[in-house]
Amino acid sequence: MAQIASEVERRLANLGFVLPTPAAPVANYVPSVRSGALLFVSGQLPFGPDGSLSEGHIGRVGAEVEEGVAKQAAALCAVNVLAQVRAQIGDLDRIAACVRLGGFIRGAEDYTRLALVMNGASDLIGAALGEKGAHARSTIGVAQLPLGACVEVEAIFEILP
Repeated sequence: MAQIASEVERRLANLGFVLPTPAAPVANYVPSVRSGALLFVSGQLPFGPDGSLSEGHIGRVGAEVEEGVAKQAAALCAVNVLAQVRAQIGDLDRIAACVRLGGFIRGAEDYTRLALVMNGASDLIGAALGEKGAHARSTIGVAQLPLGACVEVEAIFEILP
């Protein structure tokens, strides 16, 4: 078994997650951009460890996708966000803070519990980063997401030198 490189990755492993190979962009953008001490991570879909989007994560929350499944999908998006961070900076222990998470929830027309779905991502970031995981957040309901996904999560981190 390979040695886990960072405390953050050890915490993730204790939660049952291993960081995947970061997903390639699905359109014309880059996965992350660093500006000074800030790292902006493009929206991540709930791709599984094999790089595929589960059929259970396709559709509208409150219609084709149950709320609890969507919350798990949001956590998976957050894992994929951290995979992009690791690809950019190497050691996740260099994260000084999660500054902001942004969540996009594809919900049924009458679905209003968006914040509860996004808690999946917030809870995962908090568990992985501890106090450094406290963040500002926006959660927005949308009509469509790339590949028909039920949730997408983007993030901004402060990175130590």
